[in-house]
Amino acid sequence: MFRSPSAALLARLEEAAPGAVAARASDRLAFAHDASHYLLVPQAVVTPRDREQVAALLRAAAAHDLALTFRSGGTSLSGQATNDGVLVDTRRHFRAVEVLDEGARVRVQPGATVRAVNARLARYGRKLGPDPASESACTIGGVVANNSSGMACGTEFNTYRTLESAVLVLPSGHVVDTGAPDADERLRAVAPALHAGLARLRDRVRANPASLATIRRLYAIKNTMGYGLNSLVDHTRPVDILGHLVVGSEGTLAFVAEATFRTVPAHPHTATGLLLFPDLTAATGVLPELVAAGLATVELLDATSLRVAQRDARAAEPLRRLAVERQAALLVEYQEPTAEALADRVRAGTGLFATLPLEVPGVLSDEPAARAALWHIRKGLYAAVAGARPSGTTALLEDIAVPVDGLLPTCVALTELFRAHDYTDSVIFGHAKDGNLHFLLNESFDRPELRDRYLAFTEDLVDLVLGQGGTLKAEHGTGRMMAPYLRRQYGDELYDVMREIKRLVDPRGLLNPGVLLNDDEAAHVSHLKSSPTVEEEVDRCVECGYCEPVCPSQDLTTSPRRRIVLRREAARARAAGDTELLAQLEREYRYDAVETCAVDGMCRTACPVLIDTGDLTRRLRAEGRGRAERALWATAARHWDATTVAGAAALTVGRALPNALPRAATAAGRALLGHETVPAWSPDLPAGGSRRRPRPAAAPRAVFFPSCVTTLFGPATTETGPATPATGAAGSATGPAGSAGSATAKDTTTGGVIPATGPAGATAEGDPPRPAPAESAAPAPGVRDAFLALCARAGVEVRVPERIGSLCCGTPWKSKGLTAGHQAMRARVVPLLLRASDQGALPVVVDAASCTEGLAGLLADAGVRVIDAVEFVDTTLLPLLPAARRIPSLVVHPTCSSTQLGLNPALFRVAAAVADEVIEPEEWRCCAFAGDRGLLHPELTASATAAEARAVRRHAAAAHASVNRTCELGMTRATGHPYRHLLELLDQVTRPAPGEGAPRRR
Repeated sequence: MFRSPSAALLARLEEAAPGAVAARASDRLAFAHDASHYLLVPQAVVTPRDREQVAALLRAAAAHDLALTFRSGGTSLSGQATNDGVLVDTRRHFRAVEVLDEGARVRVQPGATVRAVNARLARYGRKLGPDPASESACTIGGVVANNSSGMACGTEFNTYRTLESAVLVLPSGHVVDTGAPDADERLRAVAPALHAGLARLRDRVRANPASLATIRRLYAIKNTMGYGLNSLVDHTRPVDILGHLVVGSEGTLAFVAEATFRTVPAHPHTATGLLLFPDLTAATGVLPELVAAGLATVELLDATSLRVAQRDARAAEPLRRLAVERQAALLVEYQEPTAEALADRVRAGTGLFATLPLEVPGVLSDEPAARAALWHIRKGLYAAVAGARPSGTTALLEDIAVPVDGLLPTCVALTELFRAHDYTDSVIFGHAKDGNLHFLLNESFDRPELRDRYLAFTEDLVDLVLGQGGTLKAEHGTGRMMAPYLRRQYGDELYDVMREIKRLVDPRGLLNPGVLLNDDEAAHVSHLKSSPTVEEEVDRCVECGYCEPVCPSQDLTTSPRRRIVLRREAARARAAGDTELLAQLEREYRYDAVETCAVDGMCRTACPVLIDTGDLTRRLRAEGRGRAERALWATAARHWDATTVAGAAALTVGRALPNALPRAATAAGRALLGHETVPAWSPDLPAGGSRRRPRPAAAPRAVFFPSCVTTLFGPATTETGPATPATGAAGSATGPAGSAGSATAKDTTTGGVIPATGPAGATAEGDPPRPAPAESAAPAPGVRDAFLALCARAGVEVRVPERIGSLCCGTPWKSKGLTAGHQAMRARVVPLLLRASDQGALPVVVDAASCTEGLAGLLADAGVRVIDAVEFVDTTLLPLLPAARRIPSLVVHPTCSSTQLGLNPALFRVAAAVADEVIEPEEWRCCAFAGDRGLLHPELTASATAAEARAVRRHAAAAHASVNRTCELGMTRATGHPYRHLLELLDQVTRPAPGEGAPRRR
């Protein structure tokens, strides 16, 4: 049975990190899962706010023998991020990135993802050296803990080689900055035994020729097995040795509060090709020539990999037609700083390929779509095999490395091991130029005989790799999986050195116990994770965590991974007859996972097996709807025109009343009927919009489908006078640093008015910003009128269909799981749009990205093409519009729908027609207003937009835009800046100036 932690433990943790301790069943079980095949349930989850709280936790651990495990991205594959002590979430409050020396260096906290850091470095033409495939989800904490490398960096630019310094919190609670001028003296002062012990171990290793030979051999290849003993050879000062021992230590030595890296050039010019060989012998035999040719990446795919790749719809026709028997392929790529350098490389490479024993001629392409398709083959292997695994099994992705001359015999022997142990459809791929192989297999640990099979396979694997002079872990870290074999790989002497390192730094053994060093010979087959069959979305999940960084609710309640694992834990509790735990999980799940899910589909864009947890949420919402609610929404679908007009009228009345009245009325309704039923009114909501009306056209180029949100919500206002400073909770005036507010800027070139350059109404850190008072605002045309004005200016006619006021894209019903209302709306929309589009001859253009996505789904089988207004403007109107009088700068918030529609390239092209500088905040993600979520659960939007809002405040932009009215509301609320639809701004900057005739066309 599931047991609660002791009150004494929780009290100790609360004293060290007040308000940061979570011990509900849902929290503990959700964080118990990482990307590995191990499962240990922590007693509590602590989310410290700063390194001082981490230090306090470490001191409490030392005083009370509490085991601590630092957890960040949870993408680790070998069990490093899970334990049954106290789990410390070091991602949520540790995401700061500071670029130094024009990008030559970067200082990062452990919760920032590799992708987020590289996004900040991109403007400087730099990037991090490590390039792991999990860059979208893995964090700097994990990159340091596992000594990450990747596809192109090899060992030259891995974490160990590019880390300049780190701020470490030692198990004693002392903080050491290894980059400080007096760092070594500081370490000697606060930890004299540790300082002396590291010097002693350094001398011990250097005096032993056998140890030196082993270290040189194993660290000449990729090697993350055990502690980085090469630091004892490469560095002399104990503080430098410690700083580099922490790299690859898997959280067992210290907390890395900050890491400073030397960056590497991000070469923008690339060419990629797939070289097909008759067999593995031929493919591996040409590696020396390919490496000498300067290829940045050389990725191996075995015959099974090619057969799996053939199933992919995006596979090239020659690959799909290939009769794969024993063939192997190398995916190769050049990366160069200039187009000229790339052209030289491609010419030389093409000449080299002509001399190779290829099945088909080798071709390199620099065309983005072709390159993306090739990389999709390589990166899609995991999805293809893991996603198709039998329900109830676990996908295991492992890696080894051998000297390059041992690559062929290792591949052949590994294939034989798969056959001998009956692991069918297992694939071998990897970084061939580094001798680094990954392999993927599926296993079920619920049956003892299959557990024994896995144990026998592992024993054979260890013999194979060590027999080739290789390492049992190249990139993924020792973890629990290979800890029992550490002594066998290094020998007694170096294993004892590792033991002494742990004793010196963490004498009580409280940091991540059982990981990396483990005397239990069965540790790798203990605490194995089973995967009970639940439902389609849940069963496919491999718990990798790639979905979490894009999830709007990740910092408020749960993430897609945690939603899924809690479904698994509920199934486990049900099967075990633990009714108390089951009831608790189901009670907590309602708000955490159902009500606060934005159902934005962004999780699917990041998921390697293409799961959209929104599908699961919509189904669960449907199950929770009562008969009365379903009937009410079905009625609304039949009378949608009246419903939207009534909603608009209610907003208009609310704006006219004193704030306290509508706020009190909706608060009472929410208390009586629930937060899922009654929206929360707030002063930042606009008045209602105007009713949609049909519009005939003699020779239309398209059908215009204005969204119903333009009726529900009126357009944004544009500031016309000095903004009144808003007041935060403490009553302090706010605005840019050192100011009490900011005035608006007059656009003297167009005669129009652009929004204020400062965040009018932004409040103190942590308080929601408020827009400037309505009295200082002037009406602005909404996107509906702006689009029609742009069409008229370009001389393009569009038709608005009959009964438009009664039509909707269906999203309000779909997101709530109300299938009857959704079908009722579809039954009305399809015939009317077929008639309006001349039976599909004309495209249907929608002025809100989420509605474009919803209508495209609604009309998926109707033969009607749906496009967004931004795309229509980009392809049809922009060439016909007058030259724009651009504003200086524009911050753009893409939306989840614009991302999933592939609309963002068009969005930024249109934005470039509006402004000289277009800014996409690096911390962009879905705002989670999500239709009505921002009204029902404003705390969701506040959490989702917090990081982006901070990023927006760093830019003194002239205007702010998005492509969806509710997203504009959410971002205005988050930042204090008025967000408008991008097409409203395009309309503004292409209008004739007062006194001018019609502007010239482009």
